Amino acid sequence: MTAASTAPTAPRPTPDAPPPAAPLPERAARQREVVAALAALLPAHSLLWTAEDTTPYECDGLTAYRQRPLAVCLPETEEEVQAVLRTCHRLQVPVVARGAGTGLSGGAMPHGLGVTLSLARFNRILELDPRARTARVQCGVRNLAISEAAAPHGLYYAPDPSSQIACTIGGNIAENSGGVHCLKYGLTVHNVLAVRGFTVQGEPVQFGSGALDGPGYDLLAAVIGSEGMLAVAIEATVKLVPKPQLARCIMASFDDVRKAGDAVAAVIAAGIIPAGLEMMDKPMTAAVEDFVHAGYDLTAEAILLCESDGTPEEVEEEIARMSEVLSHAGATALAVSQNEAERMRFWSGRKNAFPASGRISPDYMCMDSTIPRKRLADILLAIQDMEKKYGLRCCNVFHAGDGNLHPLILFDANDADQLHRAEQFGADIMKTSVAFGGAITGEHGVGVEKLASMREQFTDAELEQMERLKRAFDPLGLFNPGKVIPTPNRCGDMGMMKTLAGSLPRA
Repeated sequence: MTAASTAPTAPRPTPDAPPPAAPLPERAARQREVVAALAALLPAHSLLWTAEDTTPYECDGLTAYRQRPLAVCLPETEEEVQAVLRTCHRLQVPVVARGAGTGLSGGAMPHGLGVTLSLARFNRILELDPRARTARVQCGVRNLAISEAAAPHGLYYAPDPSSQIACTIGGNIAENSGGVHCLKYGLTVHNVLAVRGFTVQGEPVQFGSGALDGPGYDLLAAVIGSEGMLAVAIEATVKLVPKPQLARCIMASFDDVRKAGDAVAAVIAAGIIPAGLEMMDKPMTAAVEDFVHAGYDLTAEAILLCESDGTPEEVEEEIARMSEVLSHAGATALAVSQNEAERMRFWSGRKNAFPASGRISPDYMCMDSTIPRKRLADILLAIQDMEKKYGLRCCNVFHAGDGNLHPLILFDANDADQLHRAEQFGADIMKTSVAFGGAITGEHGVGVEKLASMREQFTDAELEQMERLKRAFDPLGLFNPGKVIPTPNRCGDMGMMKTLAGSLPRA
């Protein structure tokens, strides 16, 4: 969920869970204690604790809910990270790790009685090995910066979330980010070989290795996508792939969303794995066309962007095959990019879908769920019915190839009733996605946004197993508490929670 341009003037209480092994003291007294302990570890410019300095950290891309932490630490060395974690563990202070703050599910929203650990200063590319096709980078390196550094060697880093110009590799690891090319090249979990960091006690830990296999349990996939609940990532070794010789994109128009949805399934059924396969409905194409002038067909009920990359011969054959499948599926118009500039123009609309939505609405909630490809049309039609039910508009854009939806619910966060209806709308999309055989998240994470929806997907026994895994890493529950895993004491719409201690006041 994200509020694109403005935040509520009077936000609701934000979700927080107190450290389980400590009483809830007065905030001011607790802040004095924590700041005094951290001030002995960090230089003055690396420790923020006044309201003025911590306000910029009170939320991530989910701006509808906010909470200031007791303090924000900006360490510059691994020794400082380790010292902060050991001190917080000794004092039983919650810790929320933060990268660039571009997440969309509230995964990096601070704890009201905790410390935000910003890793923005860990922004160096430590090693780039073109022969091994790997890069070793610190967690604060921007996603796109890896590809820029690898470009002279004809290589790049494949995952490309829309925020890649700003988002960091550490945040990508926390959320298992993907992007428009994830269908062919995979998510973060498929492109990271190793992660090195610290446990909640400040102990060094490594998951995976530069080799094909490593000693001990293979916990790399458990850590990637764990939303900062198991460990703090400091460094990652990522795969690099060769830049394709050529890439071309088909823009296909459809006069019916069901035809467009069926066309997606038909492309995959034909044995074709496009480099990218994206879908936008009519309201979204209208919003982005007015913003970036990508040349989209405004008469179409839906458009598909289908990309092929590889050698010129491979691309020519695949474009021909995809064009044939799309035509047979009912495409009313096909346009194929003739050069790189035109291909980038086709993609410019898709890449700017979120800011384009921010231009037509004061706020929006960007949802994230995954459904089987064959149900794409069903979910779009269901969302149209929900627009009438909740009295709100919704623009739809998604990674159609792997069924990852990104409906953008448009609303005004200054209107408490609209915010409440938007929350209900989002929860209904999650429930319907599960009913259609899907999942409540694809790449944005659960955070606080989908906390209540976890119970639509998982049984109490399954949630308990998740909690046990977390306790194995973090027995006191200090890493990112109150996120991802609901308990009987945490419930509500769209992640709003009630705790045994009650809602903490906003600072």
